[in-house]
Amino acid sequence: MPRKAQTQSLADESSAPGGAAAVDRAITLLAAFRTGDAALSLAELAERTRLYKSTVLRLLASLEHGRLVERLPDGHYALGMEVARLHAIHAAHFSLDRLVLPVLKALVEATGESAAYHVRQGRPPNQTRLCLYRVDSPHPIRDHIRAGDVLPLASGTGGRVLSAFGMGDEQQVPSQDDRMLYARIREQGYFASVGDRLAEVAGISAPVTNTQGAVVAALTLTMPSHRYDARYIKDVLAAARQLSQCIG
Repeated sequence: MPRKAQTQSLADESSAPGGAAAVDRAITLLAAFRTGDAALSLAELAERTRLYKSTVLRLLASLEHGRLVERLPDGHYALGMEVARLHAIHAAHFSLDRLVLPVLKALVEATGESAAYHVRQGRPPNQTRLCLYRVDSPHPIRDHIRAGDVLPLASGTGGRVLSAFGMGDEQQVPSQDDRMLYARIREQGYFASVGDRLAEVAGISAPVTNTQGAVVAALTLTMPSHRYDARYIKDVLAAARQLSQCIG
């Protein structure tokens, strides 16, 4: 006979009428992550949900299979990639899109090229960047990144900008050349390159900051290499400043 819990779990206290108990419990596990939590231990998850550790482990197995939770090498658990994908879908209908999308559309109209808004996700050393918003170029020949796509942090102008302005990133930079590159990006306030991630794609990226001056995103303009025009740098910088004022 299973032991009867002396205190009700959070899921039992707020279960959905007519719902499934296992789903209610899985939801409380995801809700256990709070602002500032990079990862939680099994003991912390059990304490916050008031579930037995054995129950938590079974639920985590399902959540990990669905990529909603990721088990880290040290045994802690973090929110998984599927959460970022769902967030990207939700964000398309959230208030941030009313700030970002008009700026991206104006940048596309001014340059004729594709504009995107990238944010960091994950924990070192496995950080990536998420394309949160994207407005395509009207040209039939263009790169085909979509909102919700996950891209490398260590390549592409957007990833380079996020890395250059990230806290403590220099300890993770593998080479002296990259350290010098990131110092140059911070000095000039943008990065423009042809073929940094893909040989046939050029990009220009600038940081978007909040009121504290912290970089929260990278604004990126991409185009085929043969259409690269350095005159677009001023348009990207102006758009990044506009977004920083709006989001800040």
